[in-house]
Amino acid sequence: MSEKEELIKAGDLLFNKPCVFMLGVAQPEQVPPADRLEIAFAGRSNVGKSSLINALVRRKDLARASATPGRTQQLNYFNLADLIYLVDLPGYGFAYAPEKNVKLWNSLVFSYLKGRPSLRRVFLLIDCRQGITKKDLEVMKMLDKAAVSYQVVLTKVDKLKPTALEKVKTIMEEQIKEHTACYPEMLVTSSEKNLGIDTVRAAVAELLTH
Repeated sequence: MSEKEELIKAGDLLFNKPCVFMLGVAQPEQVPPADRLEIAFAGRSNVGKSSLINALVRRKDLARASATPGRTQQLNYFNLADLIYLVDLPGYGFAYAPEKNVKLWNSLVFSYLKGRPSLRRVFLLIDCRQGITKKDLEVMKMLDKAAVSYQVVLTKVDKLKPTALEKVKTIMEEQIKEHTACYPEMLVTSSEKNLGIDTVRAAVAELLTH
């Protein structure tokens, strides 16, 4: 069995374990003790963070997905088998909420990303149909500066034809080379079609072994 196959198997076993919603964090002082590895899911509003988490744990309703951008308004912590926290971050960018609330949420996210010692990786979700936007670049630069390791996850890839998707991937591969904290390999996913979900599970499993 190759190393890749072993990691996919390990990821499958890991995400077959119980995963439960733990708490929602609205203020930095409410975060739980940093006593285990954490993986965060970041991205623009409505990019598919909650849908990806649900796909990873094979549940339809663990993380609340919504068609309304900006519905996730806090850091949502999920406890996977008492081994790892999965953290669903509020979407940045456009949100159906008062500007004051949006600023508070963004401040909470950035405070968390810059100061969480147990955070091993941020999965930065990018809608393949939009590519890396100005808001995404702002977050990438902030993560670079804070030396927080992150990895780009392309979402909704079933919405593009293969040739168009390859073009997007080629452009983005060149873009991420400019970012020091960005992991070089992109992950390509569709939560709706269950494409690439095994590779995200494998990436999480690999972090647990290091």
